[in-house]
Amino acid sequence: MAKMAASVVESGEDAFRKIFKIYKRRNPPPDFGDVVDFSKSVPSDKIVPAELDPAAVSDVEAARVGLRPVRDWRAFGLRGYPGFIFISNPFLLGSQACWVRQCLKTYPQKPNVCNLDMHMSPSDTQDIWGKSVRGHGVPVSKKREPKTLLERLRWVTLGYHYNWDTKTYSSNHHTPFPADLHLLSFQIAAACGFPGFDAEAGILNYYRSDSSLGIHVDESELDHSRPLLSFSFGQSAIFLLGGIRRQDPPTAMYMHSGDVMVMSGQSRLLYHAVPRVVPAPQGHAALEVEGLPDGTVATPVSEEDWAVCSRYIQSSRVNMTVRQVLGPGQRFPETPSSHQRTDAGQTAGYHDGPADGENGKKRRRRRSSSCDSGDTAET
Repeated sequence: MAKMAASVVESGEDAFRKIFKIYKRRNPPPDFGDVVDFSKSVPSDKIVPAELDPAAVSDVEAARVGLRPVRDWRAFGLRGYPGFIFISNPFLLGSQACWVRQCLKTYPQKPNVCNLDMHMSPSDTQDIWGKSVRGHGVPVSKKREPKTLLERLRWVTLGYHYNWDTKTYSSNHHTPFPADLHLLSFQIAAACGFPGFDAEAGILNYYRSDSSLGIHVDESELDHSRPLLSFSFGQSAIFLLGGIRRQDPPTAMYMHSGDVMVMSGQSRLLYHAVPRVVPAPQGHAALEVEGLPDGTVATPVSEEDWAVCSRYIQSSRVNMTVRQVLGPGQRFPETPSSHQRTDAGQTAGYHDGPADGENGKKRRRRRSSSCDSGDTAET
């Protein structure tokens, strides 16, 4: 893979796009030998320990959001990627289940916004979980009804709701950000050296086994000095982290259930993508329900709820990205400004085709009419 990337750069081609297509390829399948696995990693010439601040988050505060003491986290950086921190599953036993339940049952509720709202009435998407539970209770061996709303869910936005067409946020499209996710993000950011992080916007992506996320840069937030936090639950994924140019070959890494990525500093505006979802290693997605300590912000998961959640994550993945949109004293401009534009190579909507936007107009049309697509929305 390294030799191939070098030849691509020398020829002036889009190295990121080519590597994206290699990892997305189904037949023949790609070689995953170069993919970094932080769950097994030790410091090397590529992987370096990341410095955290255990004093910034007490053990009690960490446990309240389902996290282990910060001193017990396994955190890494990548040489050549300043500001990138990868935390290998810092969650307490039992707490991942609570966050999966929030992603599937609570966060899709109104007033939050989801892809189904584009062609369904608010009353039809009011209770996605309730309308879907019956379908998820059908044994796999029996004939299934048409896809439930939960199975058709591709994205949910929280707080300042992201406008997929203009690639902007605005003051007039805002609902309260979930308090539990705000606190989780606050503690993670503080431990990584960013005290006072104010979670103002969230985008949840729901990946099926054939989903992908196109090559893009997260630049719509007005304040780029604050980190972007990414939480992964369920099945694993291949994540590609590149450079500031499409010609820069990306580094491939696994994201397993419970893993957290923090992109700050120079890594905050790097190209990245998810070319494919892969089966979780044995034990990674087999989440426990019991064992959560008292006093957590997330309520325990009932057996009935977990029956639905566990069936969902057996073949799917949920990713939460949390952002601070405004810096101190900042306000939204009346009209979109240049720093809110999307990159010329970035496309909107669902992704199951070219990774570089060559059919962008076609996919933008699909976005408004094809919410059953296997792809997630690009952020």
